[in-house]
Amino acid sequence: MPDLFHIATSPIQGRGAFASVPLSRGQRVAEYVGQKISKQESLLRCEANNPFIFSIDDQWDLDGDVAYNPARFLNHSCDPNCEAENVEGRIWIVARRAINAGEELTFNYGYDLESFRDYPCACGAANCVGYIVAEEFFADLLQFRQG
Repeated sequence: MPDLFHIATSPIQGRGAFASVPLSRGQRVAEYVGQKISKQESLLRCEANNPFIFSIDDQWDLDGDVAYNPARFLNHSCDPNCEAENVEGRIWIVARRAINAGEELTFNYGYDLESFRDYPCACGAANCVGYIVAEEFFADLLQFRQG
């Protein structure tokens, strides 16, 4: 089976993941893997600007900043073609829609509004709100930008 994606220079930021073959809606693209860490350790790593942390549950997080995790190269988008799903403590990157070979794979990082100014977005999507935040906060940011 061919690799579903490859890593290349991204117009969004740095390096990104790009579909190597057409992907179907609902298809698992990759498992986001890494080191299972406590919430306390997660807080320390986040304070050290580690952007690769995923929440698994109330007790554990996953630090994906490891060489064996190519899914860490997926960039944020305000109009993502993938989403992260937590399935029994495992994080899967899943296609939200059909994706053509060559398209950059993206998902919404889901950041909250705390310190949003520290996380500008360069996704280029028509609905980009200018910052890396969860979709539930888009209206708040649009109001902020207008007011």
